Amino acid sequence: MKAITAIGSRLLQTLFVLWAVVTILFLMFRLMPGNPMAAYIDPNFTPEQQDALMARFGLDRPLWEQYFIYLGNLLQGDLGESFFYRTPVTERILALLPNTLILTFSSLIVAYAFGILAGSYLAWKRGSRVEQVAVPVVLTTRAMPEFWLGMILLAVFSFTLGWFPAGGTRPPGAEYDGYWALYTSRDFLVHLTLPVLTLAIYSQGLPLLLMRSNMLDVMKEDFVTMARIKGLSPFTVVIRHAARNALLPVTTSFAIAVGYQIQGNVVVETVFSWPGLGRELVRAVSASDYPLAQGAFLMIAVVVILMNLIADLLYALLDPRVTRE
Repeated sequence: MKAITAIGSRLLQTLFVLWAVVTILFLMFRLMPGNPMAAYIDPNFTPEQQDALMARFGLDRPLWEQYFIYLGNLLQGDLGESFFYRTPVTERILALLPNTLILTFSSLIVAYAFGILAGSYLAWKRGSRVEQVAVPVVLTTRAMPEFWLGMILLAVFSFTLGWFPAGGTRPPGAEYDGYWALYTSRDFLVHLTLPVLTLAIYSQGLPLLLMRSNMLDVMKEDFVTMARIKGLSPFTVVIRHAARNALLPVTTSFAIAVGYQIQGNVVVETVFSWPGLGRELVRAVSASDYPLAQGAFLMIAVVVILMNLIADLLYALLDPRVTRE
């Protein structure tokens, strides 16, 4: 009963945060300087035509009325119509969301797989020359700005060596029979490599250092000492005994990392011209397309909030010692 109450309380907190984000986004885009219809209204339109467009999008109504109309439409999955593309925002976002999710999960899987293995190895080699060199290198990669790292990889592997394309998801003019054919094609994987490598190099520092720190604590426990006394191989002691017990914080950090990675993709998607939510968000803000920018911001915020909720629930599920007062 206490667990159900705790989960219900956490869900209510999540709903409150979502409502606050929706309200802030609504006010932010409508109170900013400039005409929100600037990208939509043709300079040759008559005043009557401009007024008709303002009425069409409900921008001639009081702010409070616009707010309740927006909430009502949002509950129906209607995010409005893009001023720039002249298409529903929901359709545009759903078309770009798979690209962002593929980039996010691919880079995090690579980063966490490498980070867990390397972190376990560095904990095993505590005090060695390998650790003394590796830890500063990891901290350096974590401190590198993502856009700078992406431009370095572009300059080396795309512009100089010509091994990988400079951006996009497919060669110019290439056509595919649906999304599945595109996402499983060699062209897509080649275009995906540099953005994934950029995000993975930047992201691997967190799981690596977290795993190393947890491993150093776990390897002091009695059950690890007992495993060594039994004569088990160092590999068995480290992987089967110590690493399994050190994985809990790393596992829950993965859920949080998904949310923050999606919002961090804005820079990388722009650098590599990757057609995802982040790049579209930059375009929408530049073009004063506030329905699309508002929708992209909202989608990113929803993912961040939900992944934080999943991390909380996952931690409580994996560790029975976690309780709530």
